[in-house]
Amino acid sequence: MDNLFNDNHAQKCKGDLALRVYTSNLLGENDELVLHGGGNTSVKTEINGEEILYVKGSGWDLVSIEEKGFAPVKMSALLDMAKMQSLSDVDMVTGQRKAMIDKDAPNPSVEAILHALIPYKFVDHTHADAIVTISNSLNGNEHMVKLFPNFLIVDYVMPGFVLAKKIYEMTKTLAWDSIEGIILHNHGIFTFDNDAKKSYSKMIDAVSKAEAFLDENAMVKIEHNYVHSDCDIARVVKVLSEYKGHDVHIAINQTPLAAFYASQPNIREFATRGVLTPEHIIRTKRVPLIMEDTDLIGGLDRYVAEYEEYFKRYATDEVMLNPAPNYMIIKNLAVVCFGKTREEAKVVYDIVEHTMLAVLRADKLGGYKSISEADSFAMEYWDLEQAKLQK
Repeated sequence: MDNLFNDNHAQKCKGDLALRVYTSNLLGENDELVLHGGGNTSVKTEINGEEILYVKGSGWDLVSIEEKGFAPVKMSALLDMAKMQSLSDVDMVTGQRKAMIDKDAPNPSVEAILHALIPYKFVDHTHADAIVTISNSLNGNEHMVKLFPNFLIVDYVMPGFVLAKKIYEMTKTLAWDSIEGIILHNHGIFTFDNDAKKSYSKMIDAVSKAEAFLDENAMVKIEHNYVHSDCDIARVVKVLSEYKGHDVHIAINQTPLAAFYASQPNIREFATRGVLTPEHIIRTKRVPLIMEDTDLIGGLDRYVAEYEEYFKRYATDEVMLNPAPNYMIIKNLAVVCFGKTREEAKVVYDIVEHTMLAVLRADKLGGYKSISEADSFAMEYWDLEQAKLQK
């Protein structure tokens, strides 16, 4: 992975926040690090004698974030939250907004407390493909420990307060200068430093190490002969629009990767093992519709029935989202992604594109394994994640 940091450009940045914007944009430019709102960054500074955390605002993309996209929050309030035994989402959001010094700024990232806990000026967090590919393999922990002996490695827990609390407990007696970063299983990676360039470079170096490991141990040879199909795309759009309750736009992926992925044996079991990183689920749902025959209505009815059963297994007081799929795999042929707009369909397309290669490579490491079905439901129906879609 190329390091894109340009010293001449950095020197033109006026102030820490401008430099934070610059390196955030660099991270966002690489879709192998973050996709569509993924990841978050922060910088700590002092204003009128009080320490302030400028953290990425919820709903912003790193690739296009500006200074106004960062939420300024009092560090003291965030650190007090980390010490609490429990904290509801409502209380966390309310407390963070009360602690903001600019009430017109966006809501702070759900990871704001964790950013505050890390005692370095610049903190970078991505969902790097190479990192989550390895961690989503059956032997992911073993590989991570060997690859990153100087990183704090954390088993998957729900993002937000739960994750921050876990790391708070893990680091009470930790000498922070003894670690180079944090690996979150099935989620992503944090790097940090008091220098923006060093924090960014640590991210690039760590991801490059993971990429080299995958190149050596999990190369995938894409082989597939295209199969002619009489698939009636106009009918697919019409039927999906009826099941979704709104007009549907589609993005069709028939690249060699998608065709190869769709041609895997036991495609129904192979392609329904969960998301690559948790926040993807609000875009893609946990699993796609698998079409192994031409009975679209029958396939959709089965999918909806299975989704309703999934909802019943875990729901308490949630209201069920539309149970129709957000993308479909046509056996031996293609992947078709759905959205209310062309842009929304393209977001699903991009996420699935990255997921397919990661699944294939994780299988080379012994098998792909996502977060549990229960954890998936918790993320899919988490109010703070659903709020992102509204933005």
